[in-house]
Amino acid sequence: MKKTDIGVVGFMYAVCAFFFLMSRDLKKGARIYPLCIIAILFLLTTGYVVEMLFAAKKNGVTSGIPEIFEGFQPKQFFIVLGMLIAYLAGMYFVGFYLATIVLMAASLLYLRVPKWQILISTIVIIGLVYGAFTMFLGVKLPVGLLFK
Repeated sequence: MKKTDIGVVGFMYAVCAFFFLMSRDLKKGARIYPLCIIAILFLLTTGYVVEMLFAAKKNGVTSGIPEIFEGFQPKQFFIVLGMLIAYLAGMYFVGFYLATIVLMAASLLYLRVPKWQILISTIVIIGLVYGAFTMFLGVKLPVGLLFK
């Protein structure tokens, strides 16, 4: 177990708590999906805590700080950060769906993912988002200034 994992677990529990509190403001029918996702995240985090405790008992506790930035590639990080900022701007102008398709394609191309996997993953993610948010929950996603 690494001491740095404790921070990750604390952060994940904080995310669960934040989204649980925020989901209380949703309509009763719209709470189902977020609560299911929060419950899954909570259970996975708790499973990770159990795994950490077994690892600590077996191997002891290490710092973990030297390994955090091992293999860190600043160029790759800042390019992907720029893509995310462009995604936010793109969502404002062209809407969620188009901006998401462009971000997924651009970032996966940059990370050298095979093109057929990019196509399949983009179609699946867009389909899941459309089915879950637009069809099932009735959530209106941003359409962008150009399409209003």
